[in-house]
Amino acid sequence: MAITLPDLPYKKDALAPHISARTLEFHHGKHHQTYVANLNNLIEKTDLAGEALESVIMKTVNKTDKVGIFNNAAQVWNHTFYWRSMMPGGGGAPTGAIAKKIDSDLGGYNKFSQDFKNAGLTQFGSGWAWLVLKNGRLEIMKTPNADTPSAHGLKPLLTVDVWEHAYYLDYQNRRGDYLDAFIKNLINWNFVNSNLT
Repeated sequence: MAITLPDLPYKKDALAPHISARTLEFHHGKHHQTYVANLNNLIEKTDLAGEALESVIMKTVNKTDKVGIFNNAAQVWNHTFYWRSMMPGGGGAPTGAIAKKIDSDLGGYNKFSQDFKNAGLTQFGSGWAWLVLKNGRLEIMKTPNADTPSAHGLKPLLTVDVWEHAYYLDYQNRRGDYLDAFIKNLINWNFVNSNLT
C-alpha cells in the first residue's frame, strides 16, 4: 500500500492570519506532497514497499545507504504531526495533564514558551523544535533537517516546523515572529494532551 498525503485537519484558510492559505497551499500541497511522492518512488519494488510509515523510518535510521528513504519518510511523518500540532484558535496557556507536567518539568508555561521559541530560533538552517517525553519527563529539543525524535526512542508531543518554507511567505526572514504566532495562537493543546496519555 502506497504512502498517501493526509488531508489537513482544517480548511486551508483556518489558521489565518497567523499562517495564510497560500502558505498551506505550498507547504502541504507541494512540499509535503513531494516528500510523499519521493518516498513512494524510493521504496517501490523494495522490501520496504507496503510497510507502515513508522516502520520505514525505524528500518532506515542511521543507514547510510538508505538516507534518502529516511529523509523523505521522516519528513512525511514530521509534517503530518506538525499539521495536527496546530488548530484554529489555539495557543496560549495549556490545560489538562500537559499544563501540570509543564509546571513540574519545565518551570511553568512562560519558561516553556521562552525555551520552545529559543529552540526554534537557534536551530541553524532547516529543522524542527519539539516538546518530547524522555524517561517520563518533558524536554524541549531541536532536530536538523528531517530528523525526528521517535528515531531516537523519544515520544514526540508537539512540533513546530522551522524550515523556511513553513513561514517565508507570511513572515519572510522573521522566524521569531512566526514562532510567537505559533505559541500564542496555534498550538493544539488537545493534541498534545492526547499524545501525553
